[in-house]
Amino acid sequence: MSTSGDEVPHHLAASYVAAFGEEGRAWIAGLPSLAANMLERWDLERDGIARAGEASVVLPVLRRGTPAVLRLQMPRQEITAAVIGLRTWNGKGMVRLLDHDPMSSSMLLERLDATRTLASINDDDMAMSTLADLLARLVAVPAPRGLRSLGDIASEMADQAPQAIMKLVDPADRQHLRNWASAVAELADEPGDRMLHWDLHYDNVLAAQREPWIAIDPEPLAGDPGFDLWPALDSRWDDVVAKGDTLRIVRRRFDLLTDVLGLDRARATGWTQGRLLQNTLWDIDDGGTRIAPSSIAIADSLRNR
Repeated sequence: MSTSGDEVPHHLAASYVAAFGEEGRAWIAGLPSLAANMLERWDLERDGIARAGEASVVLPVLRRGTPAVLRLQMPRQEITAAVIGLRTWNGKGMVRLLDHDPMSSSMLLERLDATRTLASINDDDMAMSTLADLLARLVAVPAPRGLRSLGDIASEMADQAPQAIMKLVDPADRQHLRNWASAVAELADEPGDRMLHWDLHYDNVLAAQREPWIAIDPEPLAGDPGFDLWPALDSRWDDVVAKGDTLRIVRRRFDLLTDVLGLDRARATGWTQGRLLQNTLWDIDDGGTRIAPSSIAIADSLRNR
């Protein structure tokens, strides 16, 4: 950015304009100035090439000689939840929050090895066991005040499901959505009180020095740990499909996760169906008319678990 001639990545700009319209366009226009301001304010020195995802820019920096990363993103409700989670976990299995600017939502985080994610482990059982151990540590923490409740989300999904079902073109898809909505309705009175990551898959676990593997990018939520399994089940999905044994692999992953986390499999299955419901409702909001094949495959894998 302006501090070293970087240009704002096109895909980030396009993502912000698509999601937030003129507000997003304005934030992108102000990004170089924001980066320069935070570097000066926190006395940071650039230490590498900027990286960008769909929602943020990450700048490698040094703070008094210590490696860190400056993460810049537009203020949103999700950022407030992330800060609550990062402070509550306080580095236990999770990337450490070193500083935070509430006005701009800028974060200073410890630097991990962004070149090596859990997806680099070829042995799926080993990778899933590592993720399960990490997830068990994270969901062991009671959710603090200030986070969204799974109970509220379940209620919202129940309200949305009837109309969403009618937008699906395949009768079999409609039945899947009805089944998933029914599963959530049976569990909604006991939504849980653990702090969930909400997006813990292989690419959100990075190698580190103080611990072998550390989680990043949480979207904290208060709820039942069973609602946190889907991102792990869906990890490296193209590889799962390519192996030609999808049902067995998903069942193996599910059994490993529920064993390590000590979850009741029936409840975990129901809340995983809740995640499939949530994902499908999001897809329908975006104009989709079919359930994603991966969601159908995961649902079929967990039948009678």
